[in-house]
Amino acid sequence: MTGKATAIAHGAATIVNAIALGKGAAFGVDLWTKAEVKLTDELGIIKAEITSDPKESTLLIEKTVSRVLQRFSLEKSFGAKVKTKSNIPIARGLKSSSAAANAVALATTAALGKTLDDIEIVKMGVEAAFDANVTVTGAFDDACASYFGGAVITDNLNREIIKQFPLPQNLTVLFHVPPEKAYTADSNVNRLQSVKPLVEIAFEKALEGKVWEALTLNGLVYASASNLNTSIAIDALTAGAVAAGLCGKGPAVTAVVPNDKIDSVKAALQRYEGEILQAHLNREKAKVL
Repeated sequence: MTGKATAIAHGAATIVNAIALGKGAAFGVDLWTKAEVKLTDELGIIKAEITSDPKESTLLIEKTVSRVLQRFSLEKSFGAKVKTKSNIPIARGLKSSSAAANAVALATTAALGKTLDDIEIVKMGVEAAFDANVTVTGAFDDACASYFGGAVITDNLNREIIKQFPLPQNLTVLFHVPPEKAYTADSNVNRLQSVKPLVEIAFEKALEGKVWEALTLNGLVYASASNLNTSIAIDALTAGAVAAGLCGKGPAVTAVVPNDKIDSVKAALQRYEGEILQAHLNREKAKVL
């Protein structure tokens, strides 16, 4: 039987959530998802397993593999067995879907012995996210930050990267991750779009390169619109974070922290129920292992 490949893609965090504008911004973090894809001769049958969270739906994985097979007109030639493993909590706003789609698309392409442009792999994952109904905007911003690392500003509706820029070295990212899950498909989109004028200000800040101001403003605006607790982010800022705000549609909160303030910000976040994840900014592209 033919090919097998494993790929890794990293996580990302929101700078500007694209739900209100159709444009967004995100940055890479070094959390990760690995996908192992093994082609089979069970034509059209895709079996998937999320080893790190077995109860979660595998629909996105299946749709991603299908997209890749269709891209090469091989959907009637192969099936696939897919295993993913990740240290990104699912359905907390931490871009687990984008990282999974990127890793699966990359691994499937490699298992077929094919190559594609990076951006085409990202776009296949975005299409699969729509197919699986795990996205409102296509999350092209999150997918690009996950795949390329660094910070990206994107037009999600037209699937275009507006701007990419590197991130500083001396910062750490802390995530406050509450126990409850929140799925993007369940978002109250009308309510989130009502804050569009304020999100536009955050987006302009990001374009000017003031990404941490943009992150904080965006996070406070969307948290208010979603009836989520804004105190967590404010407490992180008070304790020394350079930026803090809701990640995606939440419920996780991102705090970007100078290395000498990690302990004080962590202490502030620990006052709230949930776990604290610590990550670094990611500059590495997704790759086949």
